[in-house]
Amino acid sequence: MLQTTILTLFPALLIVAAISDLLTFRIPNWVSLALVGLFVVAVSFAGMSWAMIAGHVALGLALLFAGMAMFAMNLLGGGDAKLMAAIGLWVGWASLPVYLAWTAIIGGLLALSLLMFRRVPLAAAMQTRPWISRLHDRDAGIPYGIALAAGALFALPQTVWFALAVSGI
Repeated sequence: MLQTTILTLFPALLIVAAISDLLTFRIPNWVSLALVGLFVVAVSFAGMSWAMIAGHVALGLALLFAGMAMFAMNLLGGGDAKLMAAIGLWVGWASLPVYLAWTAIIGGLLALSLLMFRRVPLAAAMQTRPWISRLHDRDAGIPYGIALAAGALFALPQTVWFALAVSGI
């Protein structure tokens, strides 16, 4: 059960979040809520100590508050803030530096790619696709949920969850 949750459902939800953000600049609340729910299920099977669980929850809350502060300053979308918090539950403090590094690298590459994409005229055939037009809009933001999700996917092998899944729990 835990292996399926970690190696299938967790990445699948991250991919849904990334694709949704790419196509609509929105991350549905149900995705973040599902990640939180899966965390609760995974914890119940993992045999983690209360202290370790508290650490993961504390990180999730810290990232939620940080994300909401960035949302208030118009630096991050509300869906991004909620996704970041849900991912924090899974990543934990020990893997946080790896997650942040991957997220920053991927986010930087995404931002540079969008800057270059937005500098060239959009082909007429592409203008009929609303999601491509939205990405091309210089006044639009960056669908940072892509970087948040990809950072979590790249950090997953460094987490306690991956070690538990590989060990067969």
